[in-house]
Amino acid sequence: MHSLDKYDCAILAALQIDGTLSVAALSEKVGLSSTPCWKRVKRLEEEGYIESRVAIVNRRKVGLPVTVYVSVRTGQHDAKWLDRFAAAVMALPEVQEFHRMSGDVDYLLKVVTTDIEGYDAFYKRLIKVGQLTGVSSAFSMEQIKFTTALPLDLVPYA
Repeated sequence: MHSLDKYDCAILAALQIDGTLSVAALSEKVGLSSTPCWKRVKRLEEEGYIESRVAIVNRRKVGLPVTVYVSVRTGQHDAKWLDRFAAAVMALPEVQEFHRMSGDVDYLLKVVTTDIEGYDAFYKRLIKVGQLTGVSSAFSMEQIKFTTALPLDLVPYA
C-alpha cells in the first residue's frame, strides 16, 4: 500500500465533496493531467482508500426524521455471543452505525426511524437479540452538523 501524497489527499478531498466529478474536472481541481489522475483514483480504489461512491439521501424527505443513539450493555463478552449479536444488529435496517465501545457502555448504535412508534418497534426487535443487561436511548433533538467528509488536512503525507 502506498502512502498518501498531496495529490492523493486532494483527490480524496474533492471526491468527498462530489463523488460524481468526471476525471477531467477532478484532474483540473487537483492540478494533474487526466491519465495520471485516473490512475491515482483507480489505485486509491484498489487499495481501499475509496470504499464506495454513494448518494447521500435526505432522511427527512424520505420519512426518517428521528435519530436515536442507543447504548447497549451486556454481561456476555465471548466471541461466539458477539458474532451472533453483531449479525442480528447488522440485520436491523434502522441501524446506520454500530460500535463496540470502551467504558460503561458495551455497544453504541446510531438508529434512524420514522417516529417514536417506529423506534419502539425497533427496540422490541433489538431486545429479542438476547442477554442484554441494559438498553438506554438518547433521541437527537437537532442535527447541528452532519458530514461524511474526513478532515484530510490533518493527514500527514509524504
